[in-house]
Amino acid sequence: MADDDPTIPAPEGPANVIVTEYEIGQDNIQTRIGPFGLDIHNPVFMISGLTIVAFVILTLAFQESLGPMFEALRGWLTSTFDAFFLIAGNVFVVLCLALIVTPLGRVRIGGRDATPDFSYSAWFAMLFAAGMGIGLMFYGVSEPISHFDAALGGAVNENGARTDWAPLGGAAGDNAEARRLSMAATIFHWSMHPWAIYAIVALALAIFSYNKGLPLTMRSVFYPIFGERVWGWVGHVIDILAVFATLFGLATSLGFGAQQANAGLNYLFGIPVNDVTMVFLIIAITGVALLSVVAGLDAGVRRLSEINMVLAALLLLFVILAGPTLSILTGFFRNLVNYFEYLPALSNPFGRDDDNFREGWTAFYWAWWISWSPFVGMFIARVSRGRTVREFIICVLVIPSAVSVLWMTAFGGTAISQIVNDGYDAVVGAPLELQLFVMLDALPLAAISSFIGIVLVIVFFVTSSDSGSLVIDTITAGGKIDAPVPQRVFWASFEGLVAIALLLGGGLTALQAMAVSTGFPFTIVLLLACYAIVKGLMDEPR
Repeated sequence: MADDDPTIPAPEGPANVIVTEYEIGQDNIQTRIGPFGLDIHNPVFMISGLTIVAFVILTLAFQESLGPMFEALRGWLTSTFDAFFLIAGNVFVVLCLALIVTPLGRVRIGGRDATPDFSYSAWFAMLFAAGMGIGLMFYGVSEPISHFDAALGGAVNENGARTDWAPLGGAAGDNAEARRLSMAATIFHWSMHPWAIYAIVALALAIFSYNKGLPLTMRSVFYPIFGERVWGWVGHVIDILAVFATLFGLATSLGFGAQQANAGLNYLFGIPVNDVTMVFLIIAITGVALLSVVAGLDAGVRRLSEINMVLAALLLLFVILAGPTLSILTGFFRNLVNYFEYLPALSNPFGRDDDNFREGWTAFYWAWWISWSPFVGMFIARVSRGRTVREFIICVLVIPSAVSVLWMTAFGGTAISQIVNDGYDAVVGAPLELQLFVMLDALPLAAISSFIGIVLVIVFFVTSSDSGSLVIDTITAGGKIDAPVPQRVFWASFEGLVAIALLLGGGLTALQAMAVSTGFPFTIVLLLACYAIVKGLMDEPR
């Protein structure tokens, strides 16, 4: 491959001794300028784009009949493959921890002389905003409350059987035990396992792009397994799966964001909660995301991520100070202990008496994180050159997990304290998307904090959409990181359209069903990537 080949980005940083071996066959990836100035990587762009267009049209045309189908699809996938998802999640965590403590952790992304492109503060801001911003806003109060209520006994049917999705089955004996179990289950879903999934994809992409000189796209990860076939249909299928997983994972998050923003606006300003409002929100916020996408990674995405980080820190600090401060600060360490105590049971895929919880919560979450992983992983890879593998894993796995624990402890712990100590149980009966605002309503300056919460949801919405568009754009352009602006606009627009179509065609159930259905085949892809990572790192100088 010539250094000035316009179709393949030259690797950044010094090359190592095996780059030549890995570069053989890259010229088989062809890009060409198509209509409207699109830099088309055939057949990935055409198959992905046409399939998404057809999906949007059909979903909007058959809204009424698709809802039950999406609900059945999600239920079948999570009940049939729940153990598979849990086993895969455990594999990702174990591999990440092993890379921290083994000599492979000394490998530097980009080569021995590479230096970081971003400061720690900018890097952390982009990691966190892209990783799970909307999810933390939506589930920060609602998930701990849901588990707490279920652990206390929750709802039962006329035969006395539980109808809730209680973690580890059965009811807790008292409030203290229910609190411990609910926070441990919540942290289980938002700490090491999801970030390990992101870390695996990000590290694989970073090593094979910056160290091996391959295009920044999912197919490159599988060169050690498939060799030259990654430049043919084997690679095309991998990249197409990555596009579908990313798009539907993003659409799910955008749907959650629109629903919560609508609920908050209704709570504060009386704006009606309906499909019209949510569609308008998605259109408006997608428009803002388009501006950020056009501005690019440094001028658009980074600045929005830093704004997000500041707003999230302010809201978190407010809840800590205005809520039960001492309980939150001590609860952070207590919840960590509870998490590690319950972790073996929660992560065990077999022999558990909580099928509803494992299928309805954990299996869905793992599939959702995996469907997000091409987007978050490629985004993290693009901003992580110059870090050692050990530094990368610690920062991507441990630090965001700790922040997630603090966030859930502050928001979920405050809501549980309001129920147990203050008798304020309005949050329990509120819809999931409204529970954050109901919790804030019991604290001082509720109008201001709730407004900041709405702004955060919207800005998280924007950062997810714009960074996701850049990632899909890179995949469909064969690994190029500077594809034409019209192509970025195309993908950002269709992310919004997919979210609208799924909301109208079946609501959040439809969004969740598509996230799970794309997350399942991509789980197999990630398990193969684990082998490729180890093989690639073993060839690197340490």
